[in-house]
Amino acid sequence: EGLDDEIALLRVRLKSAVEERPEDLPLLVRGLDLLVKAVAARYRLSPKARRDLADNLAATLNSLGDQLLPPEG
Repeated sequence: EGLDDEIALLRVRLKSAVEERPEDLPLLVRGLDLLVKAVAARYRLSPKARRDLADNLAATLNSLGDQLLPPEG
């Protein structure tokens, strides 16, 4: 019912993609974009709230990527 199941599935698939193919940035960006659109549709977010959500999810994804592939230094 609604988008809840699809959002949950997108979250699981995105997490799997980050774990299995962290170097595939186009795949991760597409997955993140789909997740943001689904959540925005589910909660009928304003454009600003949608951008904020996308920024927060991108920061989370970057943090997870840094944990999986720490920057060389």
